[in-house]
Amino acid sequence: MSCCIIAFNEADRIARTIESVRGLVDEVIVVDSGSTDGTQALAEGFGARVVHRDWEGYGPQKRFAEEQARNDFVLNLDADEWLSEELRAELRAILVQERMPAASFRMRMTMVYPHHERPHIMADSHNYIRLYDRTKTRFAASMVHDTVEPTADVIQLKAPAYHQSFRSIAHLVRKEIGYYELQKREKTKNKALLVLRVFTEIPWQFCKFYFIRGHIFGGFYGFILSVAVAFMRWTRILVLLGY
Repeated sequence: MSCCIIAFNEADRIARTIESVRGLVDEVIVVDSGSTDGTQALAEGFGARVVHRDWEGYGPQKRFAEEQARNDFVLNLDADEWLSEELRAELRAILVQERMPAASFRMRMTMVYPHHERPHIMADSHNYIRLYDRTKTRFAASMVHDTVEPTADVIQLKAPAYHQSFRSIAHLVRKEIGYYELQKREKTKNKALLVLRVFTEIPWQFCKFYFIRGHIFGGFYGFILSVAVAFMRWTRILVLLGY
């Protein structure tokens, strides 16, 4: 099994990702898009093979990473994600079997706040295919939708992986604006519907993140994050409208 990671200026956290797969995979491939903080040397120091590729969007970058792997089974992680010890044990039990029981596996990526080591109670999470046979399914070529279609025999893994997608609220804002610009290039939206959402997006997104996605259990940080995300989702509409 190969582990593929895409990276750009991740020297402060990619080591955690690589260490979390040690002993589970035969190789770690890091596809770097021009880091200036020493990510490349650090990843190589932890045993990864680093390949450069200019940034062309999430899907193209991850598909390129798949093509660099020596093995057909690929564990695809972002540089801000890492496996829990429980998930490592679950994967180890699968890998010792004579053959893989499925061609794709879902894992729940659970959010961890900046400067925290573990998620809070009822933490927000997303369920993605991150372990798969690249001859049976692959990442989509979309610049913004970095997803893998499940195969018919997909298995849900029980233990969580962790995801610390931003370092601060300021980092979140910068990251999201770049993502919205990619969406604008790739997606066509109904402008009339977007105009209507200008008036409803902030309260709806706040309620969704704070109450439905469980950030109410995240204390004060959960509150300010929900406010920030609501505002950013409103900003996304303005970007898509061309303002």
